[in-house]
Amino acid sequence: MKDLLSGNYSDYTDTQLVELSIDGDKKALQGLIIRHQMFVYNLALKMAGNTQDAEDLTQEVFIKVITVLSQFKGKSKFTTWLYRITVNHFLNSKKQNTKLKLVSFESYFNSIDSVPSFELNDQEQKEFKDSIEEIRINCTTGMLLCLSKEQRMIYILGEMFDIDHNLGGEILGITPGNFRIKLMRTRQELYNWMNKKCGLVNVKNPCRCSKKMRGYIKEGKVDPDNLNFNTRFKSTIKEMSKNTAIPFTDTVEELNKRVFQSHPAQTPIQASKIIDEILNNDLIKSILEL
Repeated sequence: MKDLLSGNYSDYTDTQLVELSIDGDKKALQGLIIRHQMFVYNLALKMAGNTQDAEDLTQEVFIKVITVLSQFKGKSKFTTWLYRITVNHFLNSKKQNTKLKLVSFESYFNSIDSVPSFELNDQEQKEFKDSIEEIRINCTTGMLLCLSKEQRMIYILGEMFDIDHNLGGEILGITPGNFRIKLMRTRQELYNWMNKKCGLVNVKNPCRCSKKMRGYIKEGKVDPDNLNFNTRFKSTIKEMSKNTAIPFTDTVEELNKRVFQSHPAQTPIQASKIIDEILNNDLIKSILEL
């Protein structure tokens, strides 16, 4: 094993960090978690729809990963191995969303329609810019929750993170062709509803995030002084994907994709706390002899 004098492992591969972590190197384990925390957390956030459940799921995933870290043999990329464990955990988790328990796209869009609309003047548009963006992210995240868990996962991986069909199939344990078909069907179902109801992708639809702002604030769905989605980020989901250079076209499908890929790539509110609790977990400490 290589002797690392500096304790700074940013230039080391995942495989090296795994080996060091198994040998009880706490800083290497911390570096491994930090390196992949953003992906796991943002995937959890889109699956769960709220920050508390997303942080809990993120911590659960890393504890599960670390307990079986010695089983990683390097036969595939560490990211593929990690993502497979992450996806299986999310799909099998019994954790229920605490804010948005949705039955169908129809009921969800009906609930949006029931929120009163108010026109904002130019000054109000500028003043409440962050709250309007919060509504856009919150509302479209809610649309993802209308999908089944499997549909949601496939859409997030394949459409938002631009994971190709081969890798997507490997992560979910299905064939690339099956992944492609499931993504196509999920994309079509979501796009049909958005094209029918959402003003973000079809200007003929009357629904606008700015018009719903006062209603959402009055109902307590958005707090301008305590934003949940439009905060703690420096990049977007699109910038986290590997296909940032691919230009968008103006088809309905690409407009829908743009809506979701422009979601913030957020850091957890309790990022350092999550890492500390993982490193101080009794099971993890006993397994890795930290």
